[in-house]
Amino acid sequence: MAYLQQIIFLIILGAAGYIFWKRIALIRSNILLGKNLDRTDNRPERLKSMLFVAFGQRKMFKNITPAILHLFVYVGFVVINLEVLEFIIDGLAGTHRIFAPYLDGFYNTLMNIFEFLAVSVLAACMIFLFRRNVLKVKRFAQPEMTSWPKLDANLILITEILLMLAILSMNATDQILQTRGITGYVFTGQLVFSSLLIPLFDGLPAGLLVFIERLAWWLHIIGILGFAIYITYSKHLHIFMAFPNTWYSDLTPKGKMESMDSVTSEVKIMLGLATDVGSAQAPEKIDRFGAKDINDLTWKNLMDAYTCTECGRCTAECPASQTGKKLSPRKIMMDVRDRMEEVGNSLANNGKGLEDGKSLLGDYITKEELNACTSCNACVEACPVLINPLQIILEMRRYIAMEESGSPAQWNIMFQNIETSFSPWKFAPADRSNWIKE
Repeated sequence: MAYLQQIIFLIILGAAGYIFWKRIALIRSNILLGKNLDRTDNRPERLKSMLFVAFGQRKMFKNITPAILHLFVYVGFVVINLEVLEFIIDGLAGTHRIFAPYLDGFYNTLMNIFEFLAVSVLAACMIFLFRRNVLKVKRFAQPEMTSWPKLDANLILITEILLMLAILSMNATDQILQTRGITGYVFTGQLVFSSLLIPLFDGLPAGLLVFIERLAWWLHIIGILGFAIYITYSKHLHIFMAFPNTWYSDLTPKGKMESMDSVTSEVKIMLGLATDVGSAQAPEKIDRFGAKDINDLTWKNLMDAYTCTECGRCTAECPASQTGKKLSPRKIMMDVRDRMEEVGNSLANNGKGLEDGKSLLGDYITKEELNACTSCNACVEACPVLINPLQIILEMRRYIAMEESGSPAQWNIMFQNIETSFSPWKFAPADRSNWIKE
């Protein structure tokens, strides 16, 4: 019987690992649809950013209550999954609590810490469910939060609750079996939180207790493996993606907008700033100004989309959104991810990919949304994992202006004034300082 369990476990583990690996490979190939970008500079600063923002959750603590709840879930998820290592070894070797004899008294302390975190995760997830579905926090009820994003968030929270209950039920029945001297159940000492559940199981026969304990064990390990696969389709992919995303984040000041080198070179030549032929490099060949589809964005923009937690802090801080405009930075990121998934799945199945007659601009994101942006960087500042929706918005507006000449008429007048008068207003540069004479 033990050999059969080991074979079943090995098959499940192998299948889950294969599916997970294939999904990660698809996500990587989707991200690489974007243009190349060098983000290998200043490694000490990048390490600092990842440690403080991804590991340290620094930007979460602008709002203390959800930050503490999220911290419990985050720490619980990381630490409790250390126990999964024991689960995997037990599953492969056909053992039970293989670390207990080696860790002796420390094993009890460790298990009590795991249980404390499990209860913390359980409580935090229940509060999050209450906030989403009963209190209906405003940023979770925006138009882009359709049935699937809402269901996705609830499924993850419910799954985490069930996983924690499985751990506590397993430990409670395990303790009863230990006291009855059932073979194979190693003494672990009293586990504080799961002991509270012992009265629910204490009167059951040993055979049924073994069944419940093993069922809880299988549910937890299968749940963890299924959870790992599911989050690659979910907004909760940020659990993994937050770390590379913060590492590769833009280290330049938020107010700095990236210019196009080819255009800059041409302008310098026109203004006579290039003193000789050798000082002005030949402009690179540009297939398209700005971004119309995902392949016009950088791979980091696409990584941002996969990292988005859909928390809505960016949209909640956006002045355009607050005044009723259609712009939602969260929707921008969700649209980029949806388009990326569509193209990636098409290419994986030998479909048309980017040549499917659709594009990010128009089919997913409208000009009205893009034109509402004030470029204030509030969304960038608000994001807890250093996502930059503004870069995507500016690149798409650049395409509208330079490729389609589709900017609003008032904007075109402003552009002309800047070109001829060096300011948004139609005043001669020589008259700019006349106001100080009074």
